[in-house]
Amino acid sequence: MDNRIKEADRGWQSGMAKSITFIVTKDCQLACKYCYLVGKNTKERMTWEVAKEAIDYILERESEFREQSVIWDFIGGEPFLEIDLIDRICDYVKTEMYRRNHHWFNSYRFSFSTNGINYHTDKVQRFIKKNHSHLSIGITIDGTKRKHDLNRIWKTPEMEHGIISKPEEERGSYEDVVKNIPLWLSQFPEAGTKVTISSPDIPYIKESVLHLYSLGIKEVNINCVFEDVWKEGDDVLFEEQLTELADAIIDDDLYRDHACSFYQEFIGKPMNPEVDNQNWCGAGKMLAIDAAGNFYPCTRFAAYSLRSKPAWIIGNIHDGIDQNKLRPFLTLDRTTQSKPECIDCEVASGCAWCQGENYDAADTHTVYQRSTAICKMHKARVRANNYYWNKLFRKLELEGRKEEYERQKAKVKDPVC
Repeated sequence: MDNRIKEADRGWQSGMAKSITFIVTKDCQLACKYCYLVGKNTKERMTWEVAKEAIDYILERESEFREQSVIWDFIGGEPFLEIDLIDRICDYVKTEMYRRNHHWFNSYRFSFSTNGINYHTDKVQRFIKKNHSHLSIGITIDGTKRKHDLNRIWKTPEMEHGIISKPEEERGSYEDVVKNIPLWLSQFPEAGTKVTISSPDIPYIKESVLHLYSLGIKEVNINCVFEDVWKEGDDVLFEEQLTELADAIIDDDLYRDHACSFYQEFIGKPMNPEVDNQNWCGAGKMLAIDAAGNFYPCTRFAAYSLRSKPAWIIGNIHDGIDQNKLRPFLTLDRTTQSKPECIDCEVASGCAWCQGENYDAADTHTVYQRSTAICKMHKARVRANNYYWNKLFRKLELEGRKEEYERQKAKVKDPVC
């Protein structure tokens, strides 16, 4: 993800930047329980030859990649496991954009979402120092130790062979990550983190967001997983946690210097399909490349991201992009993939979806069937969101600061999958 932080990092050049993702490895030190990457492994690592050919293919077709700017995104697994390759890729990208007088030269960003474990290492720090002015780095820390360690556990040797570890063997990664947060914030003071919520996490939402604020993280981008993991009553507990969190943020004036993406002024309203009919995400407008040199419309369409569907490959570094395989993504919008009840829903605005999850959960091999597993969680969020904004408005109205209310409404954008 490109981490929504502030204008320098948040949705950088939003709408004008091409997002190009290198899946440099499918390995990771962790085995997070909610991770959508079901096919992580230690074998599929990108080579320099594949990376170079992909870069050359893209930069040689300047007329086809017309976006004003570019985000060179690196993911895994854990991308910093391949810091040597990434460093070489970034050096080559910079050199080639300059040599070719490419229109992306000096209008680019290198983007990373990392588990933070290797952040302090010498190689990573040298890379950051060299590229700092063009970097967006988000460290994922899920909140308090008990919430983080509930899901973000270390991989065991048994997991390499498909054996599920016993609970007593689980080792959380909180302490390994939190020690690097001060260094990260000293280099990227306005950086935000991304928190993921699944069913077991719900009781810890309030304490976790407040804990992240206490660490110095001012913006918490947080969302529920799109997969069908939700249990009866989860929405009720979810609303309770968000309402209690709203009280804490407003009563303690934390809203002035902090943000939580669960609270968005624009969500929970009816949609007008004639005006707001775009697809939720950028699948098809993005480009992802794996270790074999295959192209995807998004990383969620690579084989290691899919539970039940085959990979959706749109080309490769040798043969280029097959426009016929890409075409379905270019015609996607809200109405073509949503049920009538979703279109007519009174709280439709802000209800997100993941195009890859739509495909994976669909009855057939289609991207035109929207998954609605998140429906009740969205409605619970809307109810808590309304509570938040009504309470904030009353507080600021009583204090004679209505202009502050308008500033708050525009402060945080909703995170994309």
